[in-house]
Amino acid sequence: MRASRLISLVLLLQSRGEMTAAQLAGELEVSERTVYRDIEALSAAGVPVYADRGPGGGYRLVGGYRTRLTGLTREEAEALFLAGLRGPAGDMGLADAVATAELKVRAALPSVLQDAPLRAGQRFHLDAPGWFGDATPPAPLRDLARAVWTDERVEIRYRRGGEEVVRTVEPYGLVLKNGGWYLVAGIGRGHRTYRVDRITAVRPLDEHFARDEAFDLAGFWRDSTAAFLRGMLHDEVTVRLSPAGLRSLKFHLGLEAADRAEQAAQRTGADGWVTAVLPVESLEVAFSQLLALGPEVEVLEPAELRARMAETAERAAALYR
Repeated sequence: MRASRLISLVLLLQSRGEMTAAQLAGELEVSERTVYRDIEALSAAGVPVYADRGPGGGYRLVGGYRTRLTGLTREEAEALFLAGLRGPAGDMGLADAVATAELKVRAALPSVLQDAPLRAGQRFHLDAPGWFGDATPPAPLRDLARAVWTDERVEIRYRRGGEEVVRTVEPYGLVLKNGGWYLVAGIGRGHRTYRVDRITAVRPLDEHFARDEAFDLAGFWRDSTAAFLRGMLHDEVTVRLSPAGLRSLKFHLGLEAADRAEQAAQRTGADGWVTAVLPVESLEVAFSQLLALGPEVEVLEPAELRARMAETAERAAALYR
């Protein structure tokens, strides 16, 4: 465990240039006292770590020192070839860069690990687009990816409803979700998300923006999508669910409804049917979603939705008599 941490410490200094003890402790998830001991151990082993004393000081490697670590395990080597994501990288115009990087990594692997890319490719494949979706990447994607890499402001034309709007944005990142690409961009003092397939044109402005290095793309995406899903759920319905209906609920009404139903089942402790109040986008949407559960669900409230479900069930039964 300590040997792995010492290697990580050297690689951090090699890639970042200079870091304080607090920064190293944060990255390695240890105390600053542990960092001090590790620095002493590296120095004793001949690694030229230099300490800048005083406020604002830190640690750095002396004289362009670079480690030549060859201790990759088989699992680590194979994981490298799972990280390439050739399909999405190709969509952004990086297919050649990924292929070249893979060739360089292969050349650096010891002979006993030369089969790592073949083993990884035989066992795992990423197919990002959803079923029945169009796998063709949106036309503006490559221009947006270039702007994301270079921190260049762009002007986008964006379809919103029945109109087309023009926005000047700071492209912070791209997200691939269920086959769809999304641009996360700074605009004003905040950040917004745009569906790339609704962007009709991208015009580079030949000016760069100062990226907020504290911005967490993954965290922003997680929080904004959760808020979006919560904001969609404006209504509630009260239902009874069979055990089979409870198991299938997440596929038809989503995780929020499934969590509510599971909590209701835990509170009642009953083995049979469960009564729960579920969040839904609207009664119209809930009708089609609940209809897919067939006889595994009974709508109790609101009365108009219950009546509509009953009428539809009677019409379906009449067809099969």
